[in-house]
Amino acid sequence: MNMDEATFKRLIGNKTRRPDPMRYKNAAVEYRPAGRSGLKLPALSLGLWQNFGSFDNFEIMRDMIFTAFDKGITAFDLANNYGPRGGSAEENFGKILKENFSAHRDEMLISTKAGFPMWGGPYGKGGSRKYLTASLDASLKRMGIEYADIFYHHRPDPETPIEETCYVLHQLVERGKALYIGISNYNREQTEAAVKVFRELRTPFILHQACYNLLDRRIEEDGLKDFAEQNGFGIIAYSPLAQGLLTERYANGVIPEDSRIKKSFTLKEETLTPAFFEKLAKLRAVAQRRNQTLPAFALSWVLKDKVVPSVIIGASSSAQILENINVDPVFTPEELAEIEEICKA
Repeated sequence: MNMDEATFKRLIGNKTRRPDPMRYKNAAVEYRPAGRSGLKLPALSLGLWQNFGSFDNFEIMRDMIFTAFDKGITAFDLANNYGPRGGSAEENFGKILKENFSAHRDEMLISTKAGFPMWGGPYGKGGSRKYLTASLDASLKRMGIEYADIFYHHRPDPETPIEETCYVLHQLVERGKALYIGISNYNREQTEAAVKVFRELRTPFILHQACYNLLDRRIEEDGLKDFAEQNGFGIIAYSPLAQGLLTERYANGVIPEDSRIKKSFTLKEETLTPAFFEKLAKLRAVAQRRNQTLPAFALSWVLKDKVVPSVIIGASSSAQILENINVDPVFTPEELAEIEEICKA
């Protein structure tokens, strides 16, 4: 990655840098309760999915952690398979934690997940007692921490009874390996089944990590969002910018060669039709009236309901983090009606 001399010197200086002592007084985010628990999350969490791997610049990673923490973003979201290479995001984060933040571990909310394939053979994926136990132990070792603040089952496993999955998650809390439990990518029916078991066990289940943004309303359509509000757990939204579609990268109707859609198997160029670009233009006009960029506007919309305590943002630089901080989750009824009309068109 090319960078000018001033940027290089600043990044190298991060090796001895320390967190801003005024970080809470000058915090750029609010802290919101996770469901009916006593835990509070920053409105923005930093996700370490695709930019903290083996092939990324370590000093830029370190700079992003400092920038986030200094702005009040205290929650860092990982998973066992984040990288690429799987496990490398946890390793890199653990190194930064040890070198720069060892005195601030208790100020951080560190979450990780397991469920997708991590190693070969029949025990390297899913929701079994063996896999989840081994995976969390390995994650804690890679990060150099004694416990995860939140441990999520990353996806439902139809081959494992929900009772087994929920019970091992419960036991990981009892063993002191995690403080709170979450699930991710479960639909409404699967979530109901898990909640029933968690209630019987009195498990500190507090969060469901789900895809949610202006363009993806599945948790509204199947009733998951309402179910969360009714049952006292929060929705922490990932992909709030629709993997970059709700950014300024596509403002001119052109697909940049280095954009995620060019290299992602989850995004398709066929998505970017003239009608789609027209929709983006209309949403951008609403954002501009609110004195916001399109990304900050999109994040604000996801945060408009209290059932969503936090959104997970991804970034490849500190500048991107700073661009996304200007959130304002207060909307007028007229604005919300206009947004719905645009999105449904």
